[in-house]
Amino acid sequence: MLPWLAGAGAALVLALALVGPLFAPHDARAQLGTAYGGPAPGLPLGTDALGRDVLSRVLCGGRRMVLTAGTATVLTSLVGGVAGVLAGLAPVRVGETVQRLFDVLAVVPPLLLVLVLAAGFPGSGPATVLALALATAPFSVRVLRAATARVVTTAYVETAQARGDSALRVARYDLLPNLAGTALTEAGLRLVASLHLAATAGFLGLGGSGAEPDWGRMVSENLAGASLVVVPFLVPTLLLVALSVCVGLLADRFAGAEAAG
Repeated sequence: MLPWLAGAGAALVLALALVGPLFAPHDARAQLGTAYGGPAPGLPLGTDALGRDVLSRVLCGGRRMVLTAGTATVLTSLVGGVAGVLAGLAPVRVGETVQRLFDVLAVVPPLLLVLVLAAGFPGSGPATVLALALATAPFSVRVLRAATARVVTTAYVETAQARGDSALRVARYDLLPNLAGTALTEAGLRLVASLHLAATAGFLGLGGSGAEPDWGRMVSENLAGASLVVVPFLVPTLLLVALSVCVGLLADRFAGAEAAG
């Protein structure tokens, strides 16, 4: 039951983030009332710190963050997956060298890396994506390298090699299918990490124009007035938490099923 609930919760939040702008009743950047106004006709969730419609900003504030985190996760999975598999197949010294090259990035705190690139290229979405990918790639390389080294030593891979199967055939039919579960689980964990970093970048006002709605920025903008009106601060916070928890539960469940299998 829990995986179904987690999947439904993640799908609901993702759908809200991606198609929400189509249903926004007002311009998310327009001032429509007084600061921290309560619910009113046409403004069911009230207004934020600058008198903008909270509902419209919630509906429009998730798309960029989700797309940024998702794109960074795909990029991390591609780079980390290829590098990790090659490092696992290569001789030990070569694999260690590849791993150490990525470990250099792991030394830098992820948030610092995001701050440097996002602040260096203000308003640049690709810079934020690159920062998130660089911050999370070293962990993917390490996990997939270890998984590849484990699969390579199994009997069915050794049997395939002994009967003369080509390296491409072994990789396609024996190696990659047995790495798919680990890769998907790792991608789920990297997505959660990317969501956290993307939300943090928004909270700090990085990665986009200050007028554009962003769930992370909404938390920052309305934090000072949380004692007056909690909705502008609470709604984006709950959406961020719900998405991260649901994706994390799915990744954990998938990892548990893979280990049991």
